[in-house]
Amino acid sequence: MQESRLFRILYYLLDKGQATAPELAEKFEVSVRTIYRDIDAMSSAGIPIYVTTGRNGGIRFLDGHILDKTFFSSGEKQEILSAIQSLSAVQYPDIDNILRKLSAVFQTGLTDWIEIDFSRWGSAAEYENQLFIQLKQAVLEKRKIRFEYFNSSGTASIREALPQKLIYKDKAWYLHAFCLLHNDCRLFRFTRIKHLHLTETHFDAIPETDQNNSSQPQDTRPLINLELQFPPEVGFKLYDLLEDSAITQTQHGYTVNLTLPETDWIYDFLMSFGEKVTIIRPQYIKQKIIQKYEAALNHYKETYPLKNPFQPHSRQWP
Repeated sequence: MQESRLFRILYYLLDKGQATAPELAEKFEVSVRTIYRDIDAMSSAGIPIYVTTGRNGGIRFLDGHILDKTFFSSGEKQEILSAIQSLSAVQYPDIDNILRKLSAVFQTGLTDWIEIDFSRWGSAAEYENQLFIQLKQAVLEKRKIRFEYFNSSGTASIREALPQKLIYKDKAWYLHAFCLLHNDCRLFRFTRIKHLHLTETHFDAIPETDQNNSSQPQDTRPLINLELQFPPEVGFKLYDLLEDSAITQTQHGYTVNLTLPETDWIYDFLMSFGEKVTIIRPQYIKQKIIQKYEAALNHYKETYPLKNPFQPHSRQWP
């Protein structure tokens, strides 16, 4: 408890420049005597802090000496710099300037250890990174936004929303915001947000709803238990897409057990493996996959009619 208070006093003095003992005692809800004990503790730790008396007296740092190099260990200095450096990866404002100053104070070099690119492979990197920056700005400045959004059915609509926070979940970025169209909090996937516009309308608070404190999508569909088998050569793809706990390595490949709501994702996932997946249960999922493959085959037969679609064309030479 004392250690936490010492840091808060330190930050307070760094921000204010100077404060009296009664002021600090009231701020941190302790006695004036406790404040003086805290000042002695910080001074013993090597922090150049002192007390002056008189009309303009108070508690302050020695001019030009904010932090003694012995206050933080070398490991603590590196942890602080690494934590701040991770903020630069998400374009936190003026973070590079802060890093340079702290690096000089700590007399510690910077290691370029992290880089984050919010765009997908093969995508328009500049557009997707700019989208992240704009949404972050809207959240921090509490600005209402307007955009076109494509739902899971492929239907586009114009939305206005009050952004609350950005969420990274299951290898994808989402915006958690209060949707003015539905008068409720919703999750919007970044890749479905188009033509984003930050309005000049600011808001103070998001209207209260049952989902205000929830960042999880509300799905009331019943859950199904999937049991699947895969050959060894697709193991890398399974580990890319699924949690380790869902995958069991066997003598002949992999067994996967999943419990999740029945959505289009299940069928997209299964069909992406082609003949490299065997559905053990439930059987009706297997029947639906057969129907989807038959529909796809019929579509291509109608689009590209062939006498025998399974035989390659033979060229007739003159």
